[in-house]
Amino acid sequence: MFKNSTLALGAAMAVGLTFAASAETVIKVGHGAAEAFHMHRALVKFEELVEAGSNGEIDVQIFPSSQMGPDREMIEGVQTGVLEMAIPPSSFFAGWDPAFAVIELPYMYASKDIAFDVLDSEAGEAMLARVEDQGLVGLGWLELGVRNVTNNVRPVASPDDLEGIKLRTMKVPAHVATFETLGANPTPMNFGEVYSALQQGVIDGQENPLAIITSQRFYEVQKYLSTTGHVFAVYMPVISKPFFDELSAEHQQLIRESMAAARAYQAEIVAAEDAAQLEEIRASGVEVLELTAEQRKAFADKTESVRLQYREEVGAEAYDAWVAAVAAASGG
Repeated sequence: MFKNSTLALGAAMAVGLTFAASAETVIKVGHGAAEAFHMHRALVKFEELVEAGSNGEIDVQIFPSSQMGPDREMIEGVQTGVLEMAIPPSSFFAGWDPAFAVIELPYMYASKDIAFDVLDSEAGEAMLARVEDQGLVGLGWLELGVRNVTNNVRPVASPDDLEGIKLRTMKVPAHVATFETLGANPTPMNFGEVYSALQQGVIDGQENPLAIITSQRFYEVQKYLSTTGHVFAVYMPVISKPFFDELSAEHQQLIRESMAAARAYQAEIVAAEDAAQLEEIRASGVEVLELTAEQRKAFADKTESVRLQYREEVGAEAYDAWVAAVAAASGG
């Protein structure tokens, strides 16, 4: 569906090659988040575990902050073997396989725990397996977080309050459809451009988890935050399948186990920092509106049409399997 656009990766690749003289295997890992973000810190744990577990035979090199290009380009880089690993949001894979859109549909999960139960279920394992057709191996899930709306126009307490707000979204059709349905003016944009676009008034607002709002310092250029909790999003770490298949069974297992340990470490960070991040945003002068369950339900009800529309888009079999897994995890 997408053209390969790996030229943008070239200059950054050259940097990594000079460091790896002593290791037999180099794994370059690209992602779009800042170094302060919990996912990057979890990846540093992954790097430590892989390098120690392989006795230095594997050299993991992490390139944060979109140094390897936007998420779609990084996925293409892994598909073509220019990059060994990338950590994109799972929703980007919907560009190749529509089934992936189901993971981040609005108000799909009543809680983060339920979302992870689904991701760790047979339905989640089946989703991971689907990327093998794209020349990739899925290594599990890392938290991106619960997405919330910030803007410079007005406090958002109900769907009506989003009317006409020019809101940056990811380049994910389901996210765009969600905010169109809620009355906003969704504006897809690469992540690295968001701060300056907010600063210059090109857009009114954006939507991201608290940890990204703080690590990217979006609170410096926003007046209002509402805990809409509209999407729970995850990263899906992927590694080149031809590259992974050439590794020894021991090194393959080490990489999988190290990623699982990195996720557990990330969960500890997130649990420790969530409340503090909301206070940091509030202390910066942003007006914070913590929505009640009843207020959130108004957003969930208004976006039901988006969820149903995507049953056809995703494919009834994949969609129904996911919804059934959600129901099972919810005790339904």
